Amino acid sequence: MSKERFSRQSFLGSDSGQRIARCTIGVPGLGGGGSHVIQQVAHVGFQDYVIYDGDIVEESNLNRLVGAKSIDVPAQTPKLHIAKMMILGLQPQARIRGFAGRWQDNPEPLRECQIVIGGVDSYQGRHELEVACRRYMMHYIDIGMDVHGQDSPVIGGQVILSSPGNLCMRCMGFLTDQKIAEEAARYGKAGPRPQVVWPNGVLASTAVGLAVDLVTNWTRRALPHAYLVYDGNQGTVKESVTLRNLKIAACPHYSGIDVGDPILMEL
Repeated sequence: MSKERFSRQSFLGSDSGQRIARCTIGVPGLGGGGSHVIQQVAHVGFQDYVIYDGDIVEESNLNRLVGAKSIDVPAQTPKLHIAKMMILGLQPQARIRGFAGRWQDNPEPLRECQIVIGGVDSYQGRHELEVACRRYMMHYIDIGMDVHGQDSPVIGGQVILSSPGNLCMRCMGFLTDQKIAEEAARYGKAGPRPQVVWPNGVLASTAVGLAVDLVTNWTRRALPHAYLVYDGNQGTVKESVTLRNLKIAACPHYSGIDVGDPILMEL
């Protein structure tokens, strides 16, 4: 790996390049947010990837899918291919394990990751990813955005770090049974959700910053967890007020002994 290439990120630490290259990163979902993540982690120097997406490039993706071109629509180019080309264009020696489908259909490779950055759309999907990350002792970083209102649109989003042994997304008030149930009740009725490129860029950049800090500890903060809220109308990213006021010292939702493959026992 060229020292000159990464000379401007030497502030991350003298061995940061080796640390980043040794880290296996997982990205389930390579759409708007995930495509930004892939581009940035490839620039930073990550070499080992486990990535998932079963979709092809469509016309409505071109307003936000990093790496996609107009020609990819008639060609029905898989988003997985777009991600691979971005990685290999920057890191020709990268090891990429890519799967055209959901991570749940091929979960074993994901378990080898140290960090997973999720670009999934649903609360249920986030819940399932966090459960997997907790069982296999992986850091999970969640990103997501939404637009509320028609007459006066409000862009919002979040970046959440959930690490084994620390507060989870339920502790932080982001995931609730009510949200998951309401989402399931309106499944298929919501229609296309508004998405634009710049909030995804902000959220992905923030998530990649957290991932790099986890690997290199360059800030010396050693964050146990994080819940950052994005206000797209104001252009701000701030710590969640909910997290700031939390009185929970330890996560009651995930036991430290519930790791690895679940074992079924006869009663």
